[in-house]
Amino acid sequence: MRLTFLGTSAGMPTTERNVTALALAIDDAKQWYLVDCGEGTQHQLLRCRYTLNNLKAIFITHVHGDHMYGLPGLITSASMQGRKAPLIICAPDGVQQFVEAALHYSDVTQLPFRIEFIQSDQSGFCYQDNQASVTAHELSHRVPSFAYRLVEKTLSTQLNIEQLNTLGVPRGKLWGLLQKGQTIILEDGRQINPEQVMQPPPTSRIAVIAGDNDKPGLLIDALQGAHLLVHEATLTDAALQKAGPVWMHSSARMVAEAAETSGVPNLILTHFSGRYQRSPSAGPNSIDALKAEAESFYSGNLGLASDLSAWTVDRSGQLIASQS
Repeated sequence: MRLTFLGTSAGMPTTERNVTALALAIDDAKQWYLVDCGEGTQHQLLRCRYTLNNLKAIFITHVHGDHMYGLPGLITSASMQGRKAPLIICAPDGVQQFVEAALHYSDVTQLPFRIEFIQSDQSGFCYQDNQASVTAHELSHRVPSFAYRLVEKTLSTQLNIEQLNTLGVPRGKLWGLLQKGQTIILEDGRQINPEQVMQPPPTSRIAVIAGDNDKPGLLIDALQGAHLLVHEATLTDAALQKAGPVWMHSSARMVAEAAETSGVPNLILTHFSGRYQRSPSAGPNSIDALKAEAESFYSGNLGLASDLSAWTVDRSGQLIASQS
C-alpha cells in the first residue's frame, strides 16, 4: 500500500506546503485513489506518477475549501486529457452541490465522462471495487467530517503443493486451470475446486485516513486491526490550548495518545498549521516540535508527512519512507 502526500498544510498553502490531498494506491498499481482535493492538487500531480485517467475514486472528508476547492479544476483537466471512464466522488452533503455549481457557472456543460456522486455521510456507506473496500467514520469538527477506512482486497494466487499431491492432482495442465480459478474433474470422477488447493490469501492491509477532527478517540473502533492511521496534527498541544477549541482541530499529543491507545502500529501526521516550518531554527514553530511531542506519547512507527513524500505499508505491515 503506497501513500503520496500531495498537500500537507492546514487552511492555506505555504511556501513549503500545499493544502490537503493524498494519493493512495495498492503498491505499484497504476490505478489509484484520491483522499481530499485542496486547491492546486492537479498541479502537485504533475510531479508524481499518477494520472487522472487512472484515478478510480475520490474521497472527500468534509466541505472546507482546503479539502475540496481543487475538484473543479481537476475534473476539467481530466476532461481535456481525454478521460472517458466514470469518475466516482464519495463525499458528504455539500460537495456535489459545490462541484455542480462550479462547473455550471464556468460553462462546463459536456464532460466526456460521467461523475457519480455517492454520499459518504449516509448510514451504511461502503465503496467497493476489485482492489479495496472503503467505509466512512464520523469525526468531530465544525462541519460534518469523516475518516475513511480502506481495506485492501487480496486474492490467493499460490497453489498448495502439498494439498495437490495429497489429493492426487497430476502436475501440469490441471494445476494451471486450478490456479486460474477453474474447477477440474480428475480421471476417477472427483471434482476439485480451486479453494481446496490454494494457499491462504495475503493479509489485507488497512489504512484509516482522517479528515479534520478534534476528538481522535472517536477512531478507536475504526482502528481495530488497522496498520496505519493518517491524521491531522494542526498544532502542538501548547499552541492548541492557547488558540482554544474554536477551530476544532487536534494537537500532535492528542493524536499520539489515541494512536497509542488503539495499538495501531504506524502513524503519519499531516495538515500542519502554516506557522510550522522545516528549519530547526524556527524554535517552537519548527515542524520538529510536532514530531517531538507525538514521540512522547506514541511508541509505534511515526512519520511526518511533507509535500510529495511517499510512504509504503509493506506486506508485513511495516511503514517505510519511499521515493515519490
